[in-house]
Amino acid sequence: MTLRADSNQARGLAQYALDFVAGTIGTPTDEVLKRTELFHTDSVVCGLSALALGTNAPTVLRAEALDYEQPAKSPLLSAKVFGSKKRVVTEKAVAANVSAVREWDSNGTVFGYNPRLGKEHMAGEFGHNDFYQVVVAACQAKQLDGKTALRSMLLIDEIRGRLAEVFSLKTFHIDHVVHGAVASAAVYGALIGATAAQIESAIGMVVAHYIPFRAIRAGEQLSDSKGASAALSSEVAVMSVHRSIRGFVGPADIFRNPEAIWRKFKPTTPKMSAEGNSPFTLVLAHSGSDWAVMGMHFKLGLYEHQSAGALQGVLDLLRLNPSLLTSPIKSIKIVAYQPAFGIIGDPSKRHPETRQSADHSMVYIVATLIKKARAIVQAGGKLGDDNIQLWSNTMLLPLDYSRASIKDAETHALMQLISFEHGGPSYDEKYPEGIPTSVVIRTEGGEEKDSGLVLFPAGHARYAGPWADIETILAHKFATLAGLSVADGAKAIQQVTHLMDKSAKDIDQLYELDLQFKHGPNAVAAAAAAAPGKGKGKGTKRKPEQELVAVAAAADLSLLEY
Repeated sequence: MTLRADSNQARGLAQYALDFVAGTIGTPTDEVLKRTELFHTDSVVCGLSALALGTNAPTVLRAEALDYEQPAKSPLLSAKVFGSKKRVVTEKAVAANVSAVREWDSNGTVFGYNPRLGKEHMAGEFGHNDFYQVVVAACQAKQLDGKTALRSMLLIDEIRGRLAEVFSLKTFHIDHVVHGAVASAAVYGALIGATAAQIESAIGMVVAHYIPFRAIRAGEQLSDSKGASAALSSEVAVMSVHRSIRGFVGPADIFRNPEAIWRKFKPTTPKMSAEGNSPFTLVLAHSGSDWAVMGMHFKLGLYEHQSAGALQGVLDLLRLNPSLLTSPIKSIKIVAYQPAFGIIGDPSKRHPETRQSADHSMVYIVATLIKKARAIVQAGGKLGDDNIQLWSNTMLLPLDYSRASIKDAETHALMQLISFEHGGPSYDEKYPEGIPTSVVIRTEGGEEKDSGLVLFPAGHARYAGPWADIETILAHKFATLAGLSVADGAKAIQQVTHLMDKSAKDIDQLYELDLQFKHGPNAVAAAAAAAPGKGKGKGTKRKPEQELVAVAAAADLSLLEY
């Protein structure tokens, strides 16, 4: 389905979403739906573990959402946050859940690349699979079933994925979540019964009023804003739909508006006239297997996806040259493309002090992986002979970004051995098709081992190995993160999968999981509530405020120190 540059693309997206939700278009293959569900499961286990381990922004936004609890007969649409049966207004549930999903920066990624449609569809914009919780909130609000939910998750990925192919927001220092916000407004509106005009109005409001710049990702030490960007943008997308339904009229035909971001940064003729075209044509799938989600990539652990080529290169070298795990290393040279070099090679990232900075530091990520690999061998274990074992055994996990890990002396010693270079045009031309990276490790004994060019590492949509390998590694990731989050990880994964078979009631209860808070304010409160009271009479009561520290210490809640 083509939305031409000389058409009202905002209205076109609205009608596309309405037709898709209604079922008049949209017949994806089973493979496409399966891939979408894998990305959703990935998002959920990331979100649960971020909350269980007390990360800041998800904890704050979840607490905020619970302050907006709605009674059973409230006229406001409501949904649920992870780990709660309470109903809260949908935009607050969306903000809380999307924040949790994105916090680790460990779920899916897209690089906006579709050579089949030509160079106009190879913009290379980033994006992440952060917006499924918008769909779940809408389905909970309107009592819709699992088939509708899964198809709508695919729809939200299709819209934001195709926008990422045609317009590079980062080129103009705008944060990539704008594409997801547009998709959220379109799909959420379609699910809750908005008209095409109302959805167009909501998209116009999102673009005209709520554009986040990449200031949220700048600075020596990154803040909560980096991880919560998708959450705040999806929150205002939902809010804009509600306002449109109430009667507020936002800007129409926003993609052709000469003062909106699209034509402002990529002017079309006539430059300041409402008669000009949008700077791109949108091509959207309606059937078959060629959907944007099939070009999206999985992260096999916690790391910035721009580092995946380097991680694969290191693991390949360690597998082929086991002596590197026991020999003193003299130097490690990593060569990669822009924007990897500019983003995770920023000199300030050589000295990360926060998790948000450490997971965007190439030298920290690679040094931590090597340290983990060496620890396995030193303990008498085996690193592995194939990608499944290599990635599973060395998987970067939340504890690898704790304060203690960030300050670890052995990790810092390895970081000092790493040089990171820009590979120039020969590397840049291979991105965003792949993640072109090479690694050379030299030992004190004079050995030199070269990974060669890594283009499609494990997790990449064009990974050359068996897809079953990726599913097996993901199963390990899901089980590990779920195990950090709930009492019964396998049961939790079962609860949030097999969406096509789930009823509206199942979707309403989808995120009612028994979260086991292990760190942060929620954990302290839970430990205090469970502690025996000192008062007389029946039952127990919480210990006094001054005793909370002792309760936290007894529960070893400071282990991760996020």
